[in-house]
Amino acid sequence: MAITDWPENERPRERLLALGPQALSDAELLAIFLRVGVKGKSAVDLARDLLAQVDGSLARLAETPPKDLAKLPGLGPAKAAQLAATLELARRALGEDMKARDLMCSPGAARDWLKLKLGGLDHEVFGALWLDAQNRLIGWDELFRGTLTQTSVYPREVVKQALTRNAAAVILAHNHPSGLTEPSAADETLTRNLKEALALVDVRVLDHFIVAGRALPLSFAERGLV
Repeated sequence: MAITDWPENERPRERLLALGPQALSDAELLAIFLRVGVKGKSAVDLARDLLAQVDGSLARLAETPPKDLAKLPGLGPAKAAQLAATLELARRALGEDMKARDLMCSPGAARDWLKLKLGGLDHEVFGALWLDAQNRLIGWDELFRGTLTQTSVYPREVVKQALTRNAAAVILAHNHPSGLTEPSAADETLTRNLKEALALVDVRVLDHFIVAGRALPLSFAERGLV
């Protein structure tokens, strides 16, 4: 059944206008973007199929290259380009928000941005959000990239980049493609080593997040590990 044949109060677009976007499911929001379905499937059905291709992860969808998006059923090059642009706008909007405020007063912004940036990756990445003296975002750097199981992080290179960025503080982050956010002993040791190395150049380590798929990113600061 086409969405136009649904009761008006069940149609995604009408529900969004009446209740706000937060009231809709991921599939319903994506269906509004898609606008139409394919033969035998409504836009909502098609959106559910698309999300199933990425294990239901919006973060993974956001990190899917446009050329691969275009191969998903019901998209094609034009819609893939539109979707990639929309997701990039969301990332940039969060980035602008972080540049305008003290991130220690709004840790959720950094958490949301990192989840969108790293949550869908199938390889391990270690990076840094560099901050100024007012804890506002200077920029993000992907510092090291590893395999599915490990990554090599060199404190000297992190310190060098901190000086290049003229940073006063940093929020470290890496992802666990396994889907588990729990820090390993190696993660804790690395954090201590980086904190000590960066302290030598007066750069404060404010937090270290572990991002894993759809889970809430784990904060070392909340665990008392920083």
